[in-house]
Order: sequence, then structure tokens, then C-alpha cells
Amino acid sequence: MHSPTLYGSDYSVYVRIVRLALEEKRVAYDLVPVDIFAQGGPPAWYRGRHPFLRIPAFSHAGIDLYETGPIVRYVDEAFGGPPLQPIAPGDRAAMNQIIGIVDSYAYRALVWDIYVETVSKPGRGETTDTERVAKAVPVAETCLSELSRLKRSGRWLIGEDISLADVYLAPVLAYFEKADIAGAMLDRHPNISAWWDAMRERDSFIATEPSD
Repeated sequence: MHSPTLYGSDYSVYVRIVRLALEEKRVAYDLVPVDIFAQGGPPAWYRGRHPFLRIPAFSHAGIDLYETGPIVRYVDEAFGGPPLQPIAPGDRAAMNQIIGIVDSYAYRALVWDIYVETVSKPGRGETTDTERVAKAVPVAETCLSELSRLKRSGRWLIGEDISLADVYLAPVLAYFEKADIAGAMLDRHPNISAWWDAMRERDSFIATEPSD
């Protein structure tokens, strides 16, 4: 069976989510660079892969997909290796609840509104939008509080086995932790901090570290 092809840039949170899933499933893959922030946008051919010109897109054995959700579920179900979705309906619902929090609230607040504004923009010599940061902090606090509440007993978010919930949250925290305010916020949620300490040492996480 041919290796799948993933389209996107390694700096992307959502591309890294797919890469983490592939690494956890021990699936070899090809990463074709597509930079949506390049001058002039992504290459013209990419519209055939993703009509909305976002990343990632994915191709395998005649199956063409875009958007992270369907891609990672396909990866989990189409390949061997450790399952990344719990079988029990309640556990799977808890996993999807965490994924929903990441998609709907945590990604925007923790990455764009806090990391980008307080780390990335100053690093480029740009001015931080302090009002945007101020509005994001309570959202971030709510996200961390809910993640802490939803985390099951065990090493990983849904218990003793890693799941898509873990691979969704990890790339978000990888950026968020670079912000000055992140440490104190994470310290208020020790079970999430302990999870993060374990996740950042995992082979899949190390293997998917962005190149810059």
C-alpha cells in the first residue's frame, strides 16, 4: 500500500495534529510543503486539494480529504497500529468534547490571541494588540479549567491510552507555553501540567517538532 501524502507546513497546529496521528499509528508519509502565508498565497494547483485554500489536505489510495477532523479519523481507521479513538461511547464522546474545545475556543485564544500577539508579533517587531490579549485570557482560563475537569484518571486525557484528544491539544499547548503568562495559568491546573510534561516527551511529539 502506498504511503499517504500530507499537504501543509510543519508550523501549522492542524498539520501537526495529523502528523502526530500518523506517527502514533506508525505510518510512513510524505509531507508536501504548502505555505498558505506565502506571498501570493498557496500555489494554484493546491485549490484542487482544498477548495478553501487552508491546510492540511491529504491523499491516500485514491482517497482525497481536507480538514483535520476527517483526516485523522481516516488515519486511525484505515491503518493498523494503536487505536486513537476509544470504543466505549462515553469515552469517545469525552474525546470529541475535548476536540471541540480545542477547535472552537482553545486554538484561537491560546495560539492566535495569546501566542501570536505576545510572542510572534513582538519577535517580528510588531505591536501587540493588548485588548485582544485581555479578551483572550478569560477564554484561555475557561479552556484550561474545562480540560482539567474533563481529563480522566490516567496518564492521558481519556485515561491510560493516548487518543485524538491528546494529539489535538498538544500542538496548541506547544505554542501557548511560549507566552509569559502561560506558566502561571498551567500551574493552576496540575493534572494538565502533568499531562503536558508527559506529552512533550513522547516520541511522536519530538518527531513532529516544527523546523523553525
